[in-house]
Amino acid sequence: MRESAEPLEACRCPFGIASLDAALGGGLARGRVHEFYATEGDDAASAAGFVVSVATGMTASGGTVLWLRAQRAARMSGVLQAHGWTELGGTPGRELVGVMPDSMSLLRAAVDALRCAALGAVIMEGWGVMRELDLTASRRLALAAEKSGVPLLLLRHEATPVPSAAQTRWRVAAAPSHALPGNAPGGPTFDVTLLRQRSGPCGLDWRLEWDRDRRMFREAALSGAVVSPPAHRPAADSGGDDRWAA
Repeated sequence: MRESAEPLEACRCPFGIASLDAALGGGLARGRVHEFYATEGDDAASAAGFVVSVATGMTASGGTVLWLRAQRAARMSGVLQAHGWTELGGTPGRELVGVMPDSMSLLRAAVDALRCAALGAVIMEGWGVMRELDLTASRRLALAAEKSGVPLLLLRHEATPVPSAAQTRWRVAAAPSHALPGNAPGGPTFDVTLLRQRSGPCGLDWRLEWDRDRRMFREAALSGAVVSPPAHRPAADSGGDDRWAA
């Protein structure tokens, strides 16, 4: 994922997938809040992996990713190890994780972090309703991100989308992967839906696969699946073309 040379207010990080970048007006905007919701509880790990890949892609110039987590999120969804972070595009030594005792502490830490322009991206992960994250709190986060130019990726599990100041809102689910030679498991694959976007199209779907070797997203193959999604949810169709470069 490469950062463009546009002014800060228009700086975007393209995926490299033509239909996705076109829908986003060139890519994900820096200095904005972007929300990512796990489709179901079973999709928590996939949603986290997708957000980590996006965050590391937005810091290709060498910035640090700060991942802030509520204690409940860390307890429910586990801990990403250094090797896993590297597999998702991260660089050793450029990732920090902070665990907060409650939602209010998490929000305060996120606002403080967004004021540090030296960070490449901030991930804020919460579990459940998070009543403290109301429209006022969301606007406070959006203003802090806009002022510093640091993007905030808001990762939500077991939560229903509510009005917010986010630039984009996404739904993420696990998807079947395409088998490698020898029937080995394929790369991490995600069904993503752009639920909402300020001043842009929404309601669009893509199936994306993470290429570990090239550290980029690409359009996923729709055949040869070897990993099944949760049994109570059928695999979704997807669209998109070309690729998303990390």
